[in-house]
Amino acid sequence: MANRKDLKKTINNIASELFTECMYLKGTVDADKQEAVDDLIMKVLHLQNEHICRISHTEPGNVAGFYKKLYADFDKEVGDILDGMKALYKE
Repeated sequence: MANRKDLKKTINNIASELFTECMYLKGTVDADKQEAVDDLIMKVLHLQNEHICRISHTEPGNVAGFYKKLYADFDKEVGDILDGMKALYKE
């Protein structure tokens, strides 16, 4: 298991890449889809803040289970954001 510092860096890097992609998407989609892109940007920021906060407050006693759930939640939320971006690209 990675230490907290490395895990926070990884989350920040992934969130940064998603944010950059959303900003590119915002510049390329029609005006009627701007609100959907803004929602995706807010989801990326919420994803980053939530997971960094969760890492800082690890549950004592069940550390392995805590990080397993953290990874699963993070993967699911990143997948949801990517699906939203993909849907906007196709339209």
